[in-house]
Amino acid sequence: MKKIITPDASSYSELLKRPVFETKSLNDKVQEIINQVIEQGDDALFELAKKFDKVSLSSLVVSEQEIEESLNLVSDELKSAIQTAHHNIKTFHESQREISKPIETQTGVLCWRKSTAIQKVGLYIPGGTAPLFSTVLMLATPAKIAGCQEIILCSPPNKEGKIHPAILYAAQLVGVHKIFKIGGSQAIAAMAHGTQSVPKVYKILGPGNQFVTAAKMLVQQNGTAIDMPAGPSEVMIVADESSKASYIAADMLAQAEHGVDSQAVLVCSNQKILDSVEEELEKQLAVLPRKEIASQSIQHSLSIVEPDRNKQLEIVNHYAPEHLILSIEDVEEFTDKVVNAGSIFIGNLTPESLGDYASGTNHTLPTNGFATAYSGVSLDTFVKKITIQKVTKEGLKKLGPQVEIMAEAEELIAHKNAVSIRLKDI
Repeated sequence: MKKIITPDASSYSELLKRPVFETKSLNDKVQEIINQVIEQGDDALFELAKKFDKVSLSSLVVSEQEIEESLNLVSDELKSAIQTAHHNIKTFHESQREISKPIETQTGVLCWRKSTAIQKVGLYIPGGTAPLFSTVLMLATPAKIAGCQEIILCSPPNKEGKIHPAILYAAQLVGVHKIFKIGGSQAIAAMAHGTQSVPKVYKILGPGNQFVTAAKMLVQQNGTAIDMPAGPSEVMIVADESSKASYIAADMLAQAEHGVDSQAVLVCSNQKILDSVEEELEKQLAVLPRKEIASQSIQHSLSIVEPDRNKQLEIVNHYAPEHLILSIEDVEEFTDKVVNAGSIFIGNLTPESLGDYASGTNHTLPTNGFATAYSGVSLDTFVKKITIQKVTKEGLKKLGPQVEIMAEAEELIAHKNAVSIRLKDI
């Protein structure tokens, strides 16, 4: 892990760069897959399942029988945990409903807006090295609350042609029944363009590997909305003498085990904290089942020793982390000054894992510095805002002449006439 001691502010941009991966050839390969799906539809999806998932499928659709069978393959203990998570996620996202009321901007001029659900959404759920059934809850729950009419779900099959039973259990718990055995960039292509089996959707959401991410960015260029730009998962931890080294190391490794391209950044007050964390990292890493993945991630992770609290804040806002853990004293004051982060975890007893699974907040968050301009998934992600206005006679008499003046100044005479013709009638 790279170590930096009290860096100068001028070096932040270079210092805090994410790991860079070559994308030109990746985009070319993904575009070929997208084109294949557009041209060949379901036939391409069957062929690509053989190529990438090493399975010959008889159907792309998960049957009701398969969903029913999955219920018996999930332990009661896990079902209970998933139910708890669903309850908390549902509670939090239901609180985000907006009630809009008309605003009279001036006498006789009423303006308001309404929220309306995006009718057709597609959810991508990774199922490779880690079957992310928690992401089903994070995406499908707000989609159902928003009132999306059609929700489809794609997840890669295993070598037996099955989707992980916990993914299917979570889907039926939330109420998603259109499920397809499709993974990778071909799943994104199918949802964006539609095939004989897969409906075309208006917006695609969900995390994935670099192929999935590239596919989402490419289909967005052709008119399919996506949740947000995304890169590898990341965490930044700010720690002082009140923190606990074993907690910090555990949180860094929790991020590192996502994938070799994940990144963990530690910003701590002194060298003693860093030394203790490094000792804990070595100890905990040795017994992790995903040790190989996590160790590669830790190699391109970063630790910064910076005693000045204001400079720590500058580093945080410059990096704009997906996940920000604050294991420090006076944490509320620091939190108030954070302007760039996907999600914040306050105090020693709030590991990022809680947000990943069950606290209620959404774990689909902006990465790669996009937290400077993007929010994580919320109820708003699944709705559109439509503005509405209504003008009375009195309102038109007062506002109409002002619009006539402005339209004429812009030399848009038809705009002026649309007002003038009405003014003459009243």
